[in-house]
Amino acid sequence: DVTELVALRTSLKGIAKERGVKLTYIPFIMKALVSVFRQFPTVNAIMDEKSFSVTVRGEVNIGIATDTPQGLYVPVIKNVESKSILELAAEIADLTERTRNGKAKMHELQGGTFTLTSVGNIGGRFATPIINHPEVAILGVNQIHDRPMVINGEIVARKMMYLSPSFDHRILDGAVAARFTSALKAILENPAQLLLELR
Repeated sequence: DVTELVALRTSLKGIAKERGVKLTYIPFIMKALVSVFRQFPTVNAIMDEKSFSVTVRGEVNIGIATDTPQGLYVPVIKNVESKSILELAAEIADLTERTRNGKAKMHELQGGTFTLTSVGNIGGRFATPIINHPEVAILGVNQIHDRPMVINGEIVARKMMYLSPSFDHRILDGAVAARFTSALKAILENPAQLLLELR
């Protein structure tokens, strides 16, 4: 239930517009991930197949799967933990646009520790995303749509979004994966704390 997240984004769109920034939901999800990674650091990690070793990363570098005329590319937003929601929104718009136009530099397509992929803008409600090696997890975010919910005994329309995570179970077992997803869900359903990340 992302009704509160939708309301938060709506309330901030005016501020973003004044700064020339298009505000999508992705920066909010990225900041929520930063928070959840503090509880589940092994999700923000990379795996070396040759040595079968895992490196937990301190920095959060989130790749954004981007549809381009040449196919799918994943530009990486570096050091998400140190950037505000509006800073992230501006950087995402710039980097994904340059990626679509074939102008992203090679180093901007490398160094990810986790990937986000969104099919919501093309109407997708479910997905099974493939992990972007050498990362150990990926999150698919899907279309937000109205669904009837029972709240306090009454049926009301709420904004709903399905999350589609995939995990490398050699590194992350099902219990950790479920707790990670539940913690992320809790933040997205009650996103007021993300306001602390707005500068």
